[in-house]
Amino acid sequence: MNLAQLERKLIATARANPPSEGVPYAFEKRILARLATRPVVDGWALWARALWRAAAPCVAIMLLLGAWSFATSHSSTSANDLSQDLEKTLLAAVDQDQPADSAW
Repeated sequence: MNLAQLERKLIATARANPPSEGVPYAFEKRILARLATRPVVDGWALWARALWRAAAPCVAIMLLLGAWSFATSHSSTSANDLSQDLEKTLLAAVDQDQPADSAW
């Protein structure tokens, strides 16, 4: 069927049957009553639900990374030890001698 012809028929039918100007009885009261019965959105509940759903994947990722870290720690040598490198880097400033007239 031709879409233009179908559109013309639908528009002609809609113009032949105009909507009524009257409002159904107590329409406003029904709408306001329905709006009053709607539950209030609880933002804290939405956050709690999202965080509980995210907890399981986070635990799974933590366990996988922990197992990977444990497996690779036994095969590493002292030259590749990240914890030793981190400790040396963080304590490098403490090991340096500070001048006696510093404001510390």
